[in-house]
Amino acid sequence: MNAHPSARELAQYIDHTLLTPEATSAEVRILAEQARSLGTWSICVSPAMLPLRDVELGPVHLAVVCGFPSGKHTPSIKAAEAAESVALGADEIDMVINIGLLKEGDADALTAEIAAVRAAAPSPTLLKVIIESAVLTDEEIVTACRCAEQADADFVKTSTGFHKAGGASVHAVELMAATVGGRLGVKASGGIRDYATACAMIDAGATRLGVSATAAILAGAPQN
Repeated sequence: MNAHPSARELAQYIDHTLLTPEATSAEVRILAEQARSLGTWSICVSPAMLPLRDVELGPVHLAVVCGFPSGKHTPSIKAAEAAESVALGADEIDMVINIGLLKEGDADALTAEIAAVRAAAPSPTLLKVIIESAVLTDEEIVTACRCAEQADADFVKTSTGFHKAGGASVHAVELMAATVGGRLGVKASGGIRDYATACAMIDAGATRLGVSATAAILAGAPQN
């Protein structure tokens, strides 16, 4: 990525996101229209919005969250939710880990949880693992990334964007990128609302961005 990516270049990093509880099918249709117009990589929606009806995605991928936003679901429920979403058209699954397992130091249980979702949504479905980095120590961030890699996930992701502790930070993205070493992607999500912040996350190592303020972010980018 160059220092000042164009709107077209930056759009391909973006999961154009609508995850509010009050979201409607009409709003998802608008989301898809915006994604096609702006050229984003995907849209990201809640599983209850599936199957998408009267929605034309074209080249835009479909990402769906799992265990969202708390992560306090059993592994079997998360696996079932992921499997159903894939059956209903999802190309990518963004799962929230059970952060309590990480806080308790139970890396084996955390790895098993991620592996259960991976088994339910096998490749070529992309699996992104949301670790809620703002509530973690650096050591916990590293452990979460290692568990995700061990469970054969494709990405680690900073945040749901719904936690009171906050969303993505440059430090967390740098640490996550250093830990996975290019073997997994890194998705920065939560609090990215302008072009400068988006660029900072990419410079830190993010290979995907989860944002809802997509139009405003891309408006700040060079338009060539």
